[in-house]
Amino acid sequence: MNSHLVIRLQTTPDQHAKLQQLQAAFAAVCNAVAPMAQRTTCWNRVALHHQAYRPMRRQFPALGSQMVCNAVYSVSRACRLIYQHPQSPFNLQRMAGRPLPVLHFLPGSPVYFDRHTLSLKDGTASMYTLDGRMRFNLPLSPPDQTRFRETKLREIVLFERDGGYLLSFRFAEDEEAGATAAQVDFDGSELPEYLLVLDGSGPGAAQSQSERDADRLTSVAGTRRLPRTVPESQP
Repeated sequence: MNSHLVIRLQTTPDQHAKLQQLQAAFAAVCNAVAPMAQRTTCWNRVALHHQAYRPMRRQFPALGSQMVCNAVYSVSRACRLIYQHPQSPFNLQRMAGRPLPVLHFLPGSPVYFDRHTLSLKDGTASMYTLDGRMRFNLPLSPPDQTRFRETKLREIVLFERDGGYLLSFRFAEDEEAGATAAQVDFDGSELPEYLLVLDGSGPGAAQSQSERDADRLTSVAGTRRLPRTVPESQP
């Protein structure tokens, strides 16, 4: 059985700015990995990690090794949703041999953490940022404290909403429950609003797209924002 806990962070203006910088850096790595997944049609997390990790570490040394791993996970997760979801208009089978589109992560995309990059002790969270560890007080109820001690964390996500940052914690009672939950994540009808779908049919489009500035990508010709809801059927 899965559990889900969301906590709003109380940040100072300086902390808020640093989290925005982290988001943008994380999205930049995702945008460099995504064309690799599109070109090779490889988005298995382990295989994509072997393909992308070393070049991403060279290209983005400031982000840190574990956060690069988490960015690869984010791309793998998004590709599974966009390219494999049976109702996605960009499903691999539905594309029928046409070039897959390239996924683009907007600067406000969520950031994935793990036990190496975010830890919790005595009601205080220690989070990796580009400028070192950042600490927050997390108000946890006694039942939530027990859950953190006794239940395995499956996923930690930082995201922005209504001008503030929140941390989402997903728990799994065991590995089987975690695997089931991972599948459920891709069974919903809504596509992430932080993703754009870019035309990947032009020569070298995928390669050049990852090198463009993220702020300018939203106005590039051929950019298509994902529909909020996946159509139930396609012509």
